[in-house]
Amino acid sequence: MRLTADDGRGAIAGTVAVAAGLAVSELANGFAHLRVSPVEAVAESIIRLTPGSVVEFVIAHVGHNDKPLVIGLTLVSLAIIGAATGILAMRSQVAAELVFLVMGVVLILSVRSRLPAGPTRYLPAAIGVLVAMVVLWLLVDAAKDVAKDMAKDMAKDVAASSSPVRRTASPGAETSRRSFLRLSAVVGIAALSVAVLGRTLAHGRAQVEAARATLARRFGSVPSVPGVSVGVDGVATWVTPVSEFYRIDTALAVPLVVPDDWQLRIHGMVEKEITLDYEQLLARGVTHDWLTLCCVSNPVGGDLISNAYWAGVPIGPILAEAGVHPEADAVLSRSVDGWTAGTPLAALTDGRNALFAVAMNGQPLTPEHGFPVRMVVPGLYGYVSATKWVVDLEVTRFSDFAAYWTQRGWSPQGPVKTQSRIDVPRNGSSLAAGRVTLAGVAWAQHRGISKVEVQIDDGPWRRCRIAADPTVDCWRQWAYEWQATPGTHTVQVRATDRTGEPQTSKVAGVLPDGATGYDHISVTVH
Repeated sequence: MRLTADDGRGAIAGTVAVAAGLAVSELANGFAHLRVSPVEAVAESIIRLTPGSVVEFVIAHVGHNDKPLVIGLTLVSLAIIGAATGILAMRSQVAAELVFLVMGVVLILSVRSRLPAGPTRYLPAAIGVLVAMVVLWLLVDAAKDVAKDMAKDMAKDVAASSSPVRRTASPGAETSRRSFLRLSAVVGIAALSVAVLGRTLAHGRAQVEAARATLARRFGSVPSVPGVSVGVDGVATWVTPVSEFYRIDTALAVPLVVPDDWQLRIHGMVEKEITLDYEQLLARGVTHDWLTLCCVSNPVGGDLISNAYWAGVPIGPILAEAGVHPEADAVLSRSVDGWTAGTPLAALTDGRNALFAVAMNGQPLTPEHGFPVRMVVPGLYGYVSATKWVVDLEVTRFSDFAAYWTQRGWSPQGPVKTQSRIDVPRNGSSLAAGRVTLAGVAWAQHRGISKVEVQIDDGPWRRCRIAADPTVDCWRQWAYEWQATPGTHTVQVRATDRTGEPQTSKVAGVLPDGATGYDHISVTVH
């Protein structure tokens, strides 16, 4: 088949569209911090499907360059397919879109075979295909405009001289041709920039994961704690897996900091300023403790709360080393990305196990949870205490600053309120009459839970059995055996902390300092 000038423009459009799609998928992969990008997944799949003898032949001739070679060949192949698809799009855009969809399926299947299950693993490939199709539509439409203008020129020549040849393009055709080339160049340059940014993010993640692997054996294992479970399926596990630990922060792109580049500065109203690197921090002595963290945005009955076994360096002794001025009443902590939190100084120096945390559940922190160092402070909501990627502590006064969330209407100080939650059964459940187990969790960090009670409809409050708690800084599981009778019933729960203060029934939203009220469910018993 003889290729025309229109085919050439179609090939440019298809190649640039593929480049744009791959670039955006690289960027999305960098933000999602996945192990491999869609292109790398295809390359790895090719290696996996290639006969061993062929692989050995390639390795023998190119050595350690085999993987870059396969990735390069994959990119070239995708570019060729893109060019062919662009040519096809000049004739049938529907057929071209089907080709791109098939390419998307190949990318997604490759990702599926190379990455563990997760809500984000398909996202880069899907976004890349969508972007490629949109760019293809734009460029092919621009290329067709050039073809239309050229056809008009030819028609005028035929009418004027009966000659189908025009030696120079009209101003209109030349303008549309330049517009097409300019648009293609802009998209191509943007795609290159986006791809570089995506690879930079991916490289940063690789460095962090290598550092985490080096530290993996330094923080011990998670001890077994007897009696912390009520033995009811469906209740939140007492230890929250890291992958399920709630995450609330303002970082669109997770900061990627390696320990060798990390420093902590302590300054402000102190006798001497202190700067610590990662190893100097650990040299102060690592301790371990069970601590439950809770977000101030957690509604009544919500799940923005988790429990983990933390390893870290106590904050109090380091502040004592710096020599805190008696007039100070707060610490303003800063993250590497500029986020700030104001913490009552007393909560860091009153003996509770406030930590510069470096590990959770026996493993170094993940980047999403603050690697290499974050703060955890028992008894305070995260917005005033749990600074991730912490690099700066300024000893100061509350009257002299406004932290990130307090600037947005939240209370300057955020002690955790006593709360309880029903996990089993779920709201709206249909149950069989007879014995029904009600169960859930309750928390009042740094005060502890002394009792939990449930109420069925308008009946009396009935005391539940509660599991053990190794520390007042953790949540407690609770359970109650109910002899359910037919009908629709309302169940609510309340807790009392170890100071004797009961959970308030007053209903309040999360703003400005945490939600209150009783969690309740409605169930139907048959």
